Amino acid sequence: MTESTFWSTISDQAKAEQRPFFTMAPMEAVSNTVFRQVITQACPPDTFFSEFVYAKSITDTNTKFPVHGRLYVDSREKKRPVVQLWGNEAEDFERAAASLREQSFEAIDINMGCPDGTVIKNHGGSDLIRNHQWAQDVIAAAKTSGLAVSAKTRLGYSKVEEFKDWIPFLLQQHVAVLTVHLRTKMEMSKVPAHLEVIDDMIKMRDEIAPETLIQINGDIPNYQAGLKLAQEHPGLDGIMIGRGVFANPFAFEKESRKHSLNELLDLLQMQLNLFDDFSKHYDMPRFPSLKRFFKIYARPELGATDLRNAMMDAKSTDDVRKILVEKDKYLK
Repeated sequence: MTESTFWSTISDQAKAEQRPFFTMAPMEAVSNTVFRQVITQACPPDTFFSEFVYAKSITDTNTKFPVHGRLYVDSREKKRPVVQLWGNEAEDFERAAASLREQSFEAIDINMGCPDGTVIKNHGGSDLIRNHQWAQDVIAAAKTSGLAVSAKTRLGYSKVEEFKDWIPFLLQQHVAVLTVHLRTKMEMSKVPAHLEVIDDMIKMRDEIAPETLIQINGDIPNYQAGLKLAQEHPGLDGIMIGRGVFANPFAFEKESRKHSLNELLDLLQMQLNLFDDFSKHYDMPRFPSLKRFFKIYARPELGATDLRNAMMDAKSTDDVRKILVEKDKYLK
């Protein structure tokens, strides 16, 4: 079965503009349809990744990690995200990939880097770094669908030096895109990203799988920083931004500019409306999950600390809307 041209199309368009392609990272309870639409309104990347989806749950509704709304795509979204799957059973990936193809998704990403203890205990995420055969098997299984198959991983499990064996092994699987978070599982996000290994990985790619696109992730705050990295490391194809969108929802703007509090609060209003709409379809997520987003919009440097604190005490989206109507009394 011919593999999807999903990633080559994105890469070719970026190259025509003499830049790397940009994506928003898969983030649990963040990268769903609601927040993807908010970031699209602010300034979209070239493509999005979904939240983490347990591969088995796509065809088995009785798993302990159900899909819920992770695969929901709002009709207002222009294109479907790359679905990030986790797990370690090849059969689950083969079935999941076939189902996703039927649902008109074009691309799958395999989670081989999540450091979460629950995911690792269930043999997903970073646990695949310690089990190369699982990694090889799930990639091969996902490829049977004909969808574009990529993988996201870390440099190693315990030591940075592990990348010298792990990255070549993954390149030998000939994934469409290999995204590397430039830290180990054990480092979590507690140390600076290891930018010094980028050129080594590009050289490995050029020697082993020149058709594989290399994307990096870790400590990249915005488009400008990503563009600078790509210029400093010729051969780098893509830039993935994760936590950067929490510091700045306009992180993918090609020309950085300052945004007013009102602009940010307009995005929050949009998120509240989309959240309520999403809640009509699924009982997940619940209101408390929204609170992690308030810091994106009500920013201390814009005098909105008290406004954010008031919103953190809210019990519903309507409570937040009432606070926003009276926002002036909270601003300094």
